[in-house]
Amino acid sequence: MTPQPLGPNHWEFGQDSWPDDDFVGIGADLEPSTVVAAYAAGLFPMPTEPGGPMGWWSPVRRGVMPLDRLRVTRSLRKSVKHFTTTFDTAFEEVVLACADPSREGSWIDGQIGAAYGRLHALGWAHSVEVRNAEGTLVGGLYGVAIGGLFAGESMFHRERDASKVALVALVDLLSDEYAKRRLVDTQWQTPHLATLGVEEWPREEYLAALPTVLDTPLPAPWR
Repeated sequence: MTPQPLGPNHWEFGQDSWPDDDFVGIGADLEPSTVVAAYAAGLFPMPTEPGGPMGWWSPVRRGVMPLDRLRVTRSLRKSVKHFTTTFDTAFEEVVLACADPSREGSWIDGQIGAAYGRLHALGWAHSVEVRNAEGTLVGGLYGVAIGGLFAGESMFHRERDASKVALVALVDLLSDEYAKRRLVDTQWQTPHLATLGVEEWPREEYLAALPTVLDTPLPAPWR
């Protein structure tokens, strides 16, 4: 779906006032124009506490994966063959699975889910679905696409390697003639993501790369 035009953003995300900390601001709103403008400035939203005010984050050490850094092991290649992947066929289900309160570190609340649902309806947020041989949703991820940036929000799996398969499918979609100018933003690097090729970039390096990345065309299916 082609991204729909957004209204004006009423908030400023001035980088000059950011502290030397991952947490850089609080408040604002989650209107589509606000969230997209925040990503374009190097920020993303995450609640400060359940039901609390919205926090805005820009990690000092940013988790980033250039497409050519994805590590696909032999066992993961085998797993890919056992699943079916699709895009944007079950966005709400993927978000709900990622928001499962039984998951360790779960942070996706109702306001976040609703905000990304609106972005999806407008063509800015996308999901990858992974289904097993029975057609059951067993893994996936979702995030926001702005030009050559895919800002990943969360991923889940209910069967082994299913979330990794979603990432492989995403990178395949993004690997077109503009692949070298694209980035998958994972917010933070974790030990799990590091095994897949996610690097840590200093905030300054990430922000310096953003203008070129954002100026890159979307992949063909999302234009």
